[in-house]
Amino acid sequence: MALARSPAETLWRSCNLVMAAFFGLAAYVQINDPDAELWMVIYMIPAILTLLVGLNPLITGNFIWKKLTKLHLILCALGTINLGFNLFPHTEGNLLHEEEGRELFGLGIIIVWLSLCHISTKNPVGRRVQLVVATAISLCPFITWFYIHINEEMRSTWPTHCKTAI
Repeated sequence: MALARSPAETLWRSCNLVMAAFFGLAAYVQINDPDAELWMVIYMIPAILTLLVGLNPLITGNFIWKKLTKLHLILCALGTINLGFNLFPHTEGNLLHEEEGRELFGLGIIIVWLSLCHISTKNPVGRRVQLVVATAISLCPFITWFYIHINEEMRSTWPTHCKTAI
């Protein structure tokens, strides 16, 4: 007999499943990117880690899950620093018009989400504030993606590989 889940646990699991779908979709759209292999791996790792949290929030206490998450967080932070130093001196407008800007935002989303999952080790279901933040964050990538999708002016300056994935 399955135990009834609290609304907080259901929300936390749902947010993780939504983010797993986002990271999986983000990995898929890299298919046309010049460095697709790198970015597909960068997004698939959090997709899998987040899917595991969505299926079983107690996984955040697992030694292997924690070590993989920390390693990916460190690598994404190093990538963010590298992109930031290369991007900001040369950016003339909206960061999302630059390939490196979009990559920077992607790494930022990964860092924020995996950090949120990592701190949930002490409370796998999430605290109230954590749940509000998780809900807001899990909606943001899709809202941004939708905005970019309907904004033809923004997409007009993008390279072809960014326009043809979806």
